[in-house]
Amino acid sequence: MQLNDQKSVILKEFFRKSIHVVSLSIVLIYYYLGKELTLNFLTLVLCFVLLIDFFRVEKGVKVPIVWKLYRSKEKDKLCGTSYFLIGSIIAISVFSKEVASAAILMTTFGDSAAALVGISYGKRWIKGLPNRAWEGVFSEFFVNLVIGYFFLSNLIVALTMALAATIIETLIYKLDDNLIIPLFSGLIGQLVLIAYSSL
Repeated sequence: MQLNDQKSVILKEFFRKSIHVVSLSIVLIYYYLGKELTLNFLTLVLCFVLLIDFFRVEKGVKVPIVWKLYRSKEKDKLCGTSYFLIGSIIAISVFSKEVASAAILMTTFGDSAAALVGISYGKRWIKGLPNRAWEGVFSEFFVNLVIGYFFLSNLIVALTMALAATIIETLIYKLDDNLIIPLFSGLIGQLVLIAYSSL
């Protein structure tokens, strides 16, 4: 990859991933306004995003500004934001506040770390996995671990959630990890937390 092409890819990925900062606002709303208001808010946002997806996918409308941020595999189906909102709604509905918050932020910030570090510094690529570098994987795991421990203050739960989120993001390619990561990392974290609490 030429230097200019690499910079272009990094810049595009940076702007695409910067949208994930919205996940932080979800967690803040959850902590300050409560579960019910957060779910109502996310449902309204989801309806709006699905409406955009409808016009984009069914009618072929190119949404200004954000059109170029879509990945090629998102051009003719639901965008990652729709899946992320669905995953967040389910996580908040089912898991504890701490587990749900950690799972949501792992989905966004962990994924961002993997992508940006992998693109910028990736040299050791994982055989058989497209666009996956060990540098990105380790960066994601570290970010996920920090997030997990911040919310749960339990190293075992944080480790299992971080490991689950990292493995899923690394291995999943055809399915949308914006939905899979918050659900499965949250489920594993919740089960481990229950088991740990019962000791």
